[in-house]
Amino acid sequence: MPAKRNPLNLNPLQLKTLTLLQALAQLPDYARPGEETGSAVIAALPDPHGDHFHLGDAVVAARDATGLRNPAVWAALARKGLVGEPSPQGVVLTSLGCQYDTGLRDTILHRSSH
Repeated sequence: MPAKRNPLNLNPLQLKTLTLLQALAQLPDYARPGEETGSAVIAALPDPHGDHFHLGDAVVAARDATGLRNPAVWAALARKGLVGEPSPQGVVLTSLGCQYDTGLRDTILHRSSH
């Protein structure tokens, strides 16, 4: 039997937010490795300009990032063990959060073909 898609039953906003956090965790301007193996500390969030922002070589529509500033989304991700509590150093994206397959990476991270 194949593994269940979205086993933690994240809603669409939570899935989008987690996808963006996973992308941020890969960028040294925003994150560094965490103390737990496979985790990352996200120290900064991007600021949109106009209707989008850049994450490395990807462009993200601001409408796909509303969860980054939504306390209820962060609380849900923390409850499910995907992020830790915020601290002055940033927020920890746990190893589970880093590995969770949201299925949205190619949908919300738009990359140029040139």
